[in-house]
Amino acid sequence: MAADGTAPQRPAPAGAEHPAAAGSTQVRPGTPLWEPSARRIEQAAVTNYRGWLAAERGVDLGDEAALWEWSVTELGPFWESIWDFCAVEGERGDGPALADGPAFTDAKMPGAVWFPGARVNYAENALTRRGAAPAVIAVREDGATAVVSWDELRRQVARAAAGLRALGVTEGDRVCGVLPNTVYATVAMLAAASIGAVWSSCSPELGATALAARFTQIAPKVLIGVDGYTYRGQGYDTIAALGTLAADLPGLVATVIVPYLAPDAFARARGAGLPGLLTWDELMAAESAELEFTRVAFDAPLWILYSSGTTGPPKAIVHGHGGILLEHLKALALHLDLGPDDRYCWFTTTGWMMWNYLVSGLLVGATIVLYDGAAGYPALGTLFGLAEALEVTCLGTSAAYLQSCRDAGLVPREHADLSLLRTIGSTGSPLSAAVYAWVYEAVSPQVMLSSISGGTDVCTALVAGLPTMPVRAGEIGSRALGCAVAAFDADGKEVVDEVGELVVTAPMPSMPLRLWGDPDGSRLHDSYYATYPGVWRHGDWVRITSDGAVVVEGRSDATLNRGGIRIGTGELYSVVEQFAEVTDSLAVDTSDAPGGGELLLFVALAEPGLTAELAQRIRQTVRTELSPRHVPDRILEIAAVPRTHTGKKLEVPVKRLLAGAALADVVSLDAVANPQALLAIAATAEQARAATAEQAAGAPITTPDD
Repeated sequence: MAADGTAPQRPAPAGAEHPAAAGSTQVRPGTPLWEPSARRIEQAAVTNYRGWLAAERGVDLGDEAALWEWSVTELGPFWESIWDFCAVEGERGDGPALADGPAFTDAKMPGAVWFPGARVNYAENALTRRGAAPAVIAVREDGATAVVSWDELRRQVARAAAGLRALGVTEGDRVCGVLPNTVYATVAMLAAASIGAVWSSCSPELGATALAARFTQIAPKVLIGVDGYTYRGQGYDTIAALGTLAADLPGLVATVIVPYLAPDAFARARGAGLPGLLTWDELMAAESAELEFTRVAFDAPLWILYSSGTTGPPKAIVHGHGGILLEHLKALALHLDLGPDDRYCWFTTTGWMMWNYLVSGLLVGATIVLYDGAAGYPALGTLFGLAEALEVTCLGTSAAYLQSCRDAGLVPREHADLSLLRTIGSTGSPLSAAVYAWVYEAVSPQVMLSSISGGTDVCTALVAGLPTMPVRAGEIGSRALGCAVAAFDADGKEVVDEVGELVVTAPMPSMPLRLWGDPDGSRLHDSYYATYPGVWRHGDWVRITSDGAVVVEGRSDATLNRGGIRIGTGELYSVVEQFAEVTDSLAVDTSDAPGGGELLLFVALAEPGLTAELAQRIRQTVRTELSPRHVPDRILEIAAVPRTHTGKKLEVPVKRLLAGAALADVVSLDAVANPQALLAIAATAEQARAATAEQAAGAPITTPDD
């Protein structure tokens, strides 16, 4: 793809080993680390929004807590205000914002109807900005760079949309992409959205079986695939996988090949027997195409995302144009404080919802920075070098990446000018208090650290701070605006300052329209509403403090329940991983197994060789800092903790392995970032399960006395 300009060659890696930085400060959860300056508060979009509410709506809210309370009790007025404040392009229509009533007590879940008379188009709102300024900067790990202006992006989307129309794609048809995080993917998604087609994408790292498990559910008309991808300096061919996938898609009328690695990609694709084969240039042949937008109903499907596949077959989750548009405008403008002066990068692949969250930076006029490759290649600090070279103002990544940087002793601020960086985002898994402190010691004392938590299911953050609020170690500053988040106990009662199930008690516009292939909604109901009728159960274990902050403790189905005392795994990890010898850990409680069970702690060590002395120190620290009931029955050494591609620990699959489930029934290895780690732990789990069975049968065991 031709670029409007060129950017510097591969950014220099930032950060060198600095042993003191990895653990120079032990900080307790809740410790204040950052306060926004008076200037930052004054200039924040959410400050402007509160002033606008007072002037235009007569809603005068004294602080952030009052703003959140109003946003979840007056749902209709709140989301109407987002439409107006963010100047949504489209037809508002008549009638209420929430057809089932303005207050959450009158609204249904599932089944709430938002803006029933509205007509909008996501792509139209993403492409409102014009001019020669960069809209997209895309960098590959080998340094190849494309810079695309707003005007050029509009031209490319117009041409791609014309090509899709020529293939017979119309409103409601599915267009699928097997693409890296590139300009191609961004253009293809916007083109599909512009004509009312439904987009769905996966990373090319997925194998043919995993791709088919997702795309066969939705029967795409057009498949756009890349000939290969690079990772850690090595190229990987994907033509064979595309051929196998296409054979499983009988309704496919065309396959578009993007030549990303080699010029002979099209010839190789022809040999793979792909149907209706076209090159990307042929799709883009209509050079004089006009940019047109098909305005669709507010709840018309925009894209389909997939659950991770770590707890069963991946669910095909359908999100709508209007819901995503309003939710992402709110989240990016008010919570991340992004606008036209920002350069916004989040390290992601096209198969993670954070890619959609990243591309939505276009909605607020920000330049989006795409990085395709490994976050830690050619050196662990590469993302910080990218931030310096491209003047990134908001850099997002995973908690696992930040943890790796801390563990390696990186001090990026000593090797990169990060003075323009205003915000660092983190998601994918809970961020420990120690890593919060590392960001302010080693990266920048001026940034807002925005740890967020939500998920693919709602394609947004349910809990997120605001730029006008302080940052405290291990805590997310607040519940997101418009998200009626609470913590429930087992009886469905709300709890504060106690760990409970993360639930959402009122509808959100970005909740799934449906799951594909679920005509009666039964699978949707079973996935989210079966535990607490009429209330969304998200599957996370959280503690909401009395001042409204949120601590995410991990997946609720991986709860550590010892003698009726339940804690989240995150609490145990924060204690265990403060040991310099421990690089990572994973805990599984099998107490709910028939006949009882154990609390098992798996640890990965900096230097192999778990000693009795280290095990005893871990037990004693857990006893004194956490609780005697949560002292591990056994501590087992592993080489690495198995994680998803987004950095989440595979607690639930390991627990199911311990219960005797077969590996093939527990998780697709394509969903695992380090399959060998899971294969190794499966063998260890089998041994642990046998020992648990012995204990249940009354045989003597050799567990140290607690």
